[in-house]
Formats: sequence, C-alpha cells, structure tokens
Amino acid sequence: MKIDPRHLAQLAAILEAGSFQAAADELGLTQPALSRNMRMLEARLGAPVFERSGKRSLPTALGRRLARSGLAIRAAEEQAGVQASLWTEGRRGELRLGAPPIVSGRFLTKAISSFLVAHPSWTLDLQVGLVPELQAMLARGRIDLLIGPQSLVDQEARLDFEPLIDDRIGVLCRADHPLTRIATLTARHLETQSWLVHSRGSLLRQQTEAALLAAGLEKIRIACEAGATGSALEIVAATDLLTAMPVAMTQPYLEGRLTFLSFDHPLFRRPIGIMRRRGSVLDTGARWLIEHLRDTA
Repeated sequence: MKIDPRHLAQLAAILEAGSFQAAADELGLTQPALSRNMRMLEARLGAPVFERSGKRSLPTALGRRLARSGLAIRAAEEQAGVQASLWTEGRRGELRLGAPPIVSGRFLTKAISSFLVAHPSWTLDLQVGLVPELQAMLARGRIDLLIGPQSLVDQEARLDFEPLIDDRIGVLCRADHPLTRIATLTARHLETQSWLVHSRGSLLRQQTEAALLAAGLEKIRIACEAGATGSALEIVAATDLLTAMPVAMTQPYLEGRLTFLSFDHPLFRRPIGIMRRRGSVLDTGARWLIEHLRDTA
C-alpha cells in the first residue's frame, strides 16, 4: 500500500497542534483542505485515523501510530530545509579534490588544513591517484578540482588549467651520492647509474624517460619500481639509486638527506596548476581554495 507521505506529515501536525485549524494555520493550508486530505488518507487506508467525540476529532490507535511516521517525515523535511539553506548560503558543503601523490603531500595538505579551519562545517574528499584516472573523474563530475601538472591536460577532456607553480622535474639522489661531487654532469654519468622509477602508467615516469632519452641517455638501468612517493624517497635516501621528482613539490621532503643534481633539460618543465571542467560553476568552497592556492603559491 502506497501512502502519500505529505498526508502522514499533516496527520502528525494535527496531533501536535491539537486541532485541524491550528495545524492548517501552521501548514499554510485551509481547514477544509486539510480535512479533505485526512479523508483521502482514510480512504487509502480503508480505516479511520480520527473519530468524532462531540465537536472534537480524536486520533484512533492507527492514527496515533501513523502520526509517529509523519513526525519523522516532518523532522526530515525541516532538517533538509536547514541543510539546503546552509549549503545555499555557503556555510556548509562538500569539496572534492584530486591530486597525484607528490602534489597531495605537504604542498596540498597545508592548503587543506587551512580550508578546514576556515570552513569547519564543510567536508573535504581528497582522491589521490594517477593523473589520467583523476582527469577522468574530473571530466565525469566525480571531483570538483584537480591539482596537477599542465603537461598532462588532455585537450579532448575539455578541462581548463590555471598555473600555480612553474615546477620542473629534477634528478634526485641521497645527499652524499658520488655524483654530487661532479661539477658538470652529462648523460653518460647518469647512464652508469641504477634508477628507481615510478609506476608504469605514471605520466611522471613517461615524462622523465622521454626527457632523459632526449638528453642523450641511451638506456635507463631500472633497479626498482615504486608507486608510493614516501617509499621512493626513503629508498633513494638509503641507496645509490637515482630517481626523478618535481623539484618544488619535493623540497619539503629533502631534510638534508636528499638533493637534486645539477642536470636539466627543457623537457623537464612541469608547471603545476588547478584543473577544472570547462564552463563549470564552482561553489564558495572551491573558489576559496583556489584563491588560497593563488595567494600561497
């Protein structure tokens, strides 16, 4: 049996208010309209929800039980109205972000911390993964913003890019690595070393390998493959392996244990910025975070 939930909510209002007229005034209805709705409810049920006692209408046992469900419906409606007002006014909401692992580290977590302090009633969902996956999520509306490298923007995905940091890829090693004592590094020096590389499918790995080959390396000796940024940094700090990392994004992790070698190539350029769907309308939370990132970049 399908019952109109509005009728149950109106039934609860009648019991709360104590009369049809008082409930009608509260609900913004006329008393005849409210009485008609209760007759419709009784017809649907095939049983009365009110019984006459002199000039008064008293709820039946069935009416009292159904009024409990109606009370829950009224409470849900009121709560939904409050939530909708808070979201409309920008005092509550949800911000969904995406970022590759190195960007989602200390660079982005500082901005997230500031956001949560400034918006205590908001929730924030951070998705960390490979950029192609995150781009697909952004294009499908599953995240609102993607913080990542410009070179990875797929023009077919209809994404807009706003630059924040003109970052570059650098060759990273432990602070006392033998190569740090060589004044002028060449591709031949790097070719003799073993490398820790990023996961297959990582566009950082693709960009790094393309740049190294363009710089003159004939081959890259891969000794280790690591998907987690933290693990990669720890392994490089404890071995003679080389790896490639975005310079600006990695600076907070060097801590005197790691250093970038003085080796560069034009293909190492990797600007970091904000991506969003072209023509998308951003709410107050997304706009606040964008302004914060602009100010602190």
